[in-house]
Amino acid sequence: MQPWTAAEGRATVSPAALQRRTGTEGDTRVRDGDETAYLEAGTAAYRSASRILFVAGFSTFATLYCVQPLMPDFVREFGVTPAESSLTLSLSTGLLAVALLIAGALSDGIGRKPVMVAALLASGLLGIVGAVMPDWHGFLILRALEGIALSGLPAVAMAYVSEEVDPKSAGVAMGLYIGGTAMGGMSGRVMTALVADLGNWRIAVGLVGALGVVAALTVWKALPPSRHFVRRPSGLRAQAQSWRGLLSDRGILALFSLGFLLMGGFVTAFNYIGFRLTDPPFELRPALVGAVSIVYCFGMVSSPLFGWLAGRFGNDRTLVAAVLLMIAGLAVLELDHLATMLIGIALFTFAFFGAHSIVSAWIGQRAQTARGQASSMYLFCYYMGSTVAGTLGGLFWHGYGWTGVALFIGGLLSVAALVALGLLRRR
Repeated sequence: MQPWTAAEGRATVSPAALQRRTGTEGDTRVRDGDETAYLEAGTAAYRSASRILFVAGFSTFATLYCVQPLMPDFVREFGVTPAESSLTLSLSTGLLAVALLIAGALSDGIGRKPVMVAALLASGLLGIVGAVMPDWHGFLILRALEGIALSGLPAVAMAYVSEEVDPKSAGVAMGLYIGGTAMGGMSGRVMTALVADLGNWRIAVGLVGALGVVAALTVWKALPPSRHFVRRPSGLRAQAQSWRGLLSDRGILALFSLGFLLMGGFVTAFNYIGFRLTDPPFELRPALVGAVSIVYCFGMVSSPLFGWLAGRFGNDRTLVAAVLLMIAGLAVLELDHLATMLIGIALFTFAFFGAHSIVSAWIGQRAQTARGQASSMYLFCYYMGSTVAGTLGGLFWHGYGWTGVALFIGGLLSVAALVALGLLRRR
């Protein structure tokens, strides 16, 4: 890997990196000047790619999280415990995290767009089959397979943006994709709850599955083809060499750690804020507590906004500001007033999605080769942060209440701020 440079902090790359990005290595040289053009903000191709990636992100996370509000329905229909019903989500997310490591390497070998289309199509079809599955264990198997199938979208979409979008516009494009994931995560919960209330959970799951099939067809037909993809060897030896290169780069490791810390803090907050809002002095009804997920809408705004700011002021400076805003939002959450609580959670969410969009784009800019693997490893750390920190947060809740949870999250974010400042000093 090349040493960290000040230019990378400003979301740009060196001429040598640009040469690699235009596919001039090995037998994949592109000679036609028009074919080497990047997707630039303001062009029709850029707008089309941004819209399609938004749809892909929306579908992926709607599929992943659609079962969360349906867990009481699973308990009633299948006679399982609440803990067993949660397997419909945890199996999907757990296998997604592991399969990401394979999906990124696979896309480095066969291309980005085919993997994304296959992921959306497979997850959609599995969702439709799940809607008519009469057996609980069969339904769990299908949800596990959906997690594996979905792994072919997040990391590969990040790599696609890094390769095909002009560096100055990549932050905004990545932000739009992540905004789609935020909207999908929220809509998947809200839409299935509404449909299940009007009809039943099977109709809700089937509709989300159909959405995945439509998204697959949309990506296949409308996403601009890869122009700068460079096929890489897919053997175990070649993959091990790529992993060694990535893990020996301090800058890449810092970005991986930020995924773990930021997602860990974010998920921990949302895991336990509901318990606080149902306890005195708030004592909100569960339906009102569930409405808190509407703050995910702020991610739709902050993701492209912070991507634009990163292109203007630099990844490093903008990232430090985003992490500090998360800490400020967490501090506001300590106040025992409902209005300030809502402001705090909105600010916390706004800053998180902004920080995530910056790091996601920066991964592709930093990893000038093996971008699929780099994105996969980042997302693996991201979801591991969700799993590990989200679980540990429960120990602080049971021992010290919300103050203990806030201190735990504050510790994670403080380390994240130090890492972000370290990246800034590397300039």
